[in-house]
Amino acid sequence: MKYGYVRVSSTTQNTARQMEEMYKHGLCDKYIYVDKQSGKDFERKKYQILKRKLKKGDLLIVHSIDRLGRNYDMIIKEWRDITKVIEADILVIDFPLLDTRVKANNLVGKFIADIVLQILSFVAQNERENIKKRQAEGIKIAREKGIHLGRPKYVLPDNFNDVATAYYLNKINIRDALSELEMTKSTFYKYYNMYITFAKKDKL
Repeated sequence: MKYGYVRVSSTTQNTARQMEEMYKHGLCDKYIYVDKQSGKDFERKKYQILKRKLKKGDLLIVHSIDRLGRNYDMIIKEWRDITKVIEADILVIDFPLLDTRVKANNLVGKFIADIVLQILSFVAQNERENIKKRQAEGIKIAREKGIHLGRPKYVLPDNFNDVATAYYLNKINIRDALSELEMTKSTFYKYYNMYITFAKKDKL
């Protein structure tokens, strides 16, 4: 039995291109499982249903390896589970070397696919480490130059004290205070409570 797996990262993304590839490989909607969810892990409803259906000799088709998932360590674990434990095959459409089926002209299909996957994992891991290294170097240079990192500090409106005092004295309501300051209620109360605490000490 052939099954297809299609994944996009959110409900707003289009699956048309992946679905078209599935149809080209002779699959109908009944045997195509679609997740609209991040590929950070394999806790996806349709993927888990599909995996439970897979049995020895079945074929799982995905458009590209990143549709299966983003984390190569986890992909390798799933790959081995499907090909070694369940003993089903996997075909990655846009990367023909990732095809575990044993063909007449490719008697080592599973072996080659496993090696290619390991190489991809190695490249991906190196890239992750290089990115972290570049980020660390960038942060170090920025700090040495005295550049502030992270969220910019919030600057209160110039009229905050006047508006907060008026609110405290019941001269205006919360809606008017928020409108005047162009603030959210949570931000207003955060700074209002601090202001009133200090203001009372100075006998507001």
